[in-house]
Amino acid sequence: MTPDTLLLRQIHPSFVQDGRVTSQAFRPTPKDELHLSVDHGDRLTAEAAWRRFTADPACTSAGVQAVSQSDCAAQALPVIEDGRPHPEHCSINFSAFEKKAIEKKAKLLRAAAATRGWLFTEAAA
Repeated sequence: MTPDTLLLRQIHPSFVQDGRVTSQAFRPTPKDELHLSVDHGDRLTAEAAWRRFTADPACTSAGVQAVSQSDCAAQALPVIEDGRPHPEHCSINFSAFEKKAIEKKAKLLRAAAATRGWLFTEAAA
């Protein structure tokens, strides 16, 4: 993984308000054990990631946005290439931080992703 590697994030439709993605899309929940699920963009296109994700009837995505590995490094967020549940899967690890810091870091990641814009949307499918 390089600093420019994009980490592809599925955006649930409920995290899009007035056409903008909320920072909630980049904030892990306790059930996620403070790890945010992403896909390794050097190994998988945004469209392929979206298609695989939405092939599961239980999974919904308005589209894909991304942060880079360097965006995460700037926030002291390690990226783990865990390869589960599929080979391209990675996790952004927020576990070293308290709730307030996690919220701030999620806002900064959302801003970085918003600058890049949508890499793939459901409308393009």
